[in-house]
Amino acid sequence: MQLLPDMHEFESLYTMNIVTVVQARTSSSRLPNKVLFPLYGEPLLIRIIERISRATLAGTIVVATSQKEEDNIIENLCISNEIECFRGHLTDLLDRHYQLAVKYAADAVVKIPSDCPLIDPFIIDQTIRYYIERYPALDFVSNLHPASYPDGNDVEIMSFGALETAWKEAKRSFEREHTTPYIWENPDKFRIGNVSWETGLDFSASHRWTIDYEEDYQFILKVYEKLFPKNPSFGLYDILSLIEKEPELRLINQNYLGNYWYMHHLNELKTITEYKNKLNIS
Repeated sequence: MQLLPDMHEFESLYTMNIVTVVQARTSSSRLPNKVLFPLYGEPLLIRIIERISRATLAGTIVVATSQKEEDNIIENLCISNEIECFRGHLTDLLDRHYQLAVKYAADAVVKIPSDCPLIDPFIIDQTIRYYIERYPALDFVSNLHPASYPDGNDVEIMSFGALETAWKEAKRSFEREHTTPYIWENPDKFRIGNVSWETGLDFSASHRWTIDYEEDYQFILKVYEKLFPKNPSFGLYDILSLIEKEPELRLINQNYLGNYWYMHHLNELKTITEYKNKLNIS
């Protein structure tokens, strides 16, 4: 059941311009054009926008793609579906988010990757609500540090000030490419909050609902085929119920469990001890 914002949230939303950014491009190194793959009659990107749109606190939703000609198709898709679109740097996602935030005069920016087509709108609202209720005491809130939800429910929200500071100060390539590491890697500079799954469970390394590989796509297709016709607004617990009844579905992409971009920067990142422990990495 989707909850409406309370009065405090209405007041905060009235004065706070929240912009939710969905970063998308066609040149994914592992699975090119994945955002355009068909998902029950629509491109995957449209399905994720549908899900984000069901979150009551997401504010203005903008697809952020690159200025490369190959991504004209993403802009055209947005135009034909009346979705806001912004174009920026191909690999400097930090710059892309910052320039978008400037254009839309954002007070707070929500970052949701386009590889999360099963994201639950309730989780989006929960993370944004945590930030709003503590504003202005926190600069950054996510549900990833440490993560607990099934992989593919990634939500990060940051103040414009925190984003601007990161944009000015971040130098390393992975800090620019992944937008937020400079913030969550520097808890001495930023006031950071985290939202954990209220069940107390941690499925972040055991349930993979994101898309980077063909097997991920096949898993997501199966989930949509089985749940979408009965309930287009299916959520986290619907998916968990499905894979409990049909455990073979989890086998489709199990070879990629716990496969995060962190793997390539283990010696550079300071604050991912929790992640290393989950995967038994010393």
